[in-house]
Amino acid sequence: MARRTSKLTHVTPEGRVRMVDVGDKSISERRAVAAARVQVSAKAMDEVRAGRIAKGNVLETARVAGIMAAKKTAELIPLCHALPLDHVAIEIRDVGSGFEIEAEVRTSAKTGVEMEALTAVSVAALAIYDMVKAVDRSVVIGDIRLLKKSGGRSGEYVRPQGK
Repeated sequence: MARRTSKLTHVTPEGRVRMVDVGDKSISERRAVAAARVQVSAKAMDEVRAGRIAKGNVLETARVAGIMAAKKTAELIPLCHALPLDHVAIEIRDVGSGFEIEAEVRTSAKTGVEMEALTAVSVAALAIYDMVKAVDRSVVIGDIRLLKKSGGRSGEYVRPQGK
């Protein structure tokens, strides 16, 4: 195989996938915030608001699912490092035609928590789908995005408004 030069941290010059060695990095405070949107039918929103979903409390189930997912990210994403999470918070807001989910994850570690935050909102969204699918199978999950991150060598990132 021909040698390649790559700026991708998870790919060797030979094109082989690898886990990044963070052994020489310093421990620092890391924080990431991610978000996702879930659109549901008007009927499903009415049922959730009224607490009539047969499986139980949709939003609290999604919150717990998101927290659990953040803690299991290294088991789900092959090249992620297992991190000791200091804090995971999931907020779910009713936005009329569905829900906006936001996750904040913090740690003191040698690598960041972006994947943990993104995994948290993704699984929280899937939990909402699972809870309401008996009422609405047309649920749309989307707009999964990193909003901000801080800490580490690359410093601060804040998603530009409207992107």
